This record gives sequence, structure tokens and C-alpha cells, in this order.
Amino acid sequence: MAWDGYTSGILNYEEALVAPYLLVALTGLLFVLLFGVLSVLRREGISLRFTFEAVVLTAILTAIVAVTGMDLNPVFAVILLYLITMRVRLLIDLGNFLARRRNHAAAGRAYALAHRLWPDESGRLLVQLNRAVLALHCDRLDEAVATFRRVLEASDSGYLGIKSQAAGHYNLGVAYQRQGLDAPAALEFNRVLDTWPVTEYARYARIALNRRKQKGGAPEPPDDATKSS
Repeated sequence: MAWDGYTSGILNYEEALVAPYLLVALTGLLFVLLFGVLSVLRREGISLRFTFEAVVLTAILTAIVAVTGMDLNPVFAVILLYLITMRVRLLIDLGNFLARRRNHAAAGRAYALAHRLWPDESGRLLVQLNRAVLALHCDRLDEAVATFRRVLEASDSGYLGIKSQAAGHYNLGVAYQRQGLDAPAALEFNRVLDTWPVTEYARYARIALNRRKQKGGAPEPPDDATKSS
């Protein structure tokens, strides 16, 4: 009898540990923590919008599982959280894919949709940055310059990752160079080196500065500014 009681206690303890609603709650909290750490590593500000959405969605899923007793797979919970909270970045990635395939009209629509889906401050800046890159590739230089400058001025808020800042400075330098403004272009290329000297944009900036000394042009910029976002 004593052994049966001991065994029953172990089973009840294990059952409590793997209760579906507890797994969902823990999964959601780990999701928020992981992406918060990634934001810090990218030198972006921690998004209150993302945190609020993820916590609210986790609470809703936890309540549904607790009330209905359904067995929700934690992997499904993660996928659902990711698709909803990362909707803006996913659309940006889609726009970048379309831009690389030279489907600029469809890329513009993807960025526009991302901008309408209530992005947080970081997402809003990334949408604008990639719209500026798209304008640059379409030779809408005045629009590209104005948008790059607006995004880079707003980057002081801390919501634009350091790689995206480097991309912004480099592409702004390219836009200036295409407008025949060599001095501002050189200034932006040097700002790339000051911002993050080990990124791919720093390599492009060094090539551009060397070509400038030889009266050449800057390398063609990439089709997107957020490849690792």
C-alpha cells in the first residue's frame, strides 16, 4: 500500500508537469524570452507591441486549453505565435524575395500590406527601409533619398538593428552617387564603416570608396536591406 501511494504521488506529479495548458503557457513565455534576447543581440529595442501580442495570445491559448481540456501541441502553439507576431517581418521577407526576382510591383504590394498590419516601431522602420531600397532599384532616387534619411534619423530611437543601419547608410550613399553628389555619398560610405565595419555593407562601402578614388561607381546594392531579420 505504501508503495502504491508513493507511485501514485509520482504519477500525479508527472501529470501536473505535462498538463497541456502548462506546456502552452511555458512555450509562450519561452517564445517571448527568446525573441527578446534576439532583439537585444541585433541591437534593436525590445518591442512592447511584440511582447504584448505574444503574452495576450499565450494567455488566450492557455485559457482555451485549460477550459476545453484539448491537448494542444506546443509546436503548433509556437507556429501560431510566430505567424501572428512576426507577420510584418514575414511579409518583408516575401517582398525581398520578389524584389530579388525583379518583381518590383509585387514587392511593393507586400511592403504596403506589411505597413498596414499594425507593425511595431522596428517593423515600421524595416518596411520603410526596404521600400527605399526598392525605390533605389527602380531609379526613383529622390524618393529613395528622402526615405533613407527619414529612417536613419529615426534609428536613434534604438529600434533599427545595426545591420539595417549599415544597409541604410550604404544604400543612401549609392543613391547620392547616382545623383552625382559625390561628397555626401562618401560621407555615407564612411558612416557604414563607423556603424559596423564587419558587415557585408562595409565591404561594399570600402569598394565604393576605392572606386571613388579611381573615379568609378559603387557596387550594385543588394535587393533588400534585412536579409537576416
